[in-house]
Amino acid sequence: MTLVATPWQTVGPYFSIGMTWAGGEDLAAGRADAIEIAGRVLDGAGAAVSDAVVELWQADSGGRYAHPADRRNAAVDAGFKGFGRVGTESGGFRFRTVKPGRVPAPAIGGSGGSLQAPHIVVGVFARGLLRRITTRLYFADVAANAEDPVLALVPAGRRSTLLAEPEGKGHYRWDIRLQGPDETVFFTF
Repeated sequence: MTLVATPWQTVGPYFSIGMTWAGGEDLAAGRADAIEIAGRVLDGAGAAVSDAVVELWQADSGGRYAHPADRRNAAVDAGFKGFGRVGTESGGFRFRTVKPGRVPAPAIGGSGGSLQAPHIVVGVFARGLLRRITTRLYFADVAANAEDPVLALVPAGRRSTLLAEPEGKGHYRWDIRLQGPDETVFFTF
C-alpha cells in the first residue's frame, strides 16, 4: 500500500502548482454585469505571499448557489460558475465574478428566516498552513451588512478586515492578512 499526501497535508513552498487552472479567476464569463475583486495575500510582516491559492465560493446575483444542495427551485444565472481558484504567483489575486445576492441566514441566536448580506466565502491555502483557512468577503458599499447575523458575531473593530472597498465602478479591493495587527478574521467550521 502506498500512502499519498492529500492537498491539505502538503506544505509549500510550491503550493499552487497544479492547484489552479486556466480560467479559474473568471466566474462570470461573458457577463456584462461582472465585477472585479483584486487584492493580495499578506504575511505577518506585510509582504505579499507569492505561493498561496485563493478560492471563492458564492451565490449568484439572485442569491442561489450552483450546487445541488441549494433546493430553492430557481435556476442559477446563466454564464455563472459558483467557484473559482487562483494562485498568487504575481503577489496578488484577481477574480471576475458577479456581486452575489442575499441568501438565507443560518439560525444564529433566533435569526432564522432572515437574510445574510451579499458575501463570498473565501478559502486560502499557503505555505505553513496545514489546512485551508476560511473567511468571508463582504462589500463595504452594501447597507445590508448592518443586518447580517454572521458579520454581527465579529467584534466591531475587526469587521473592516472582511470588507472589500469599492475602487471605481465594478472594482473592489480586498487584501487578506494572514497575521499581524490587521489580521483578517478567519472562521472555523
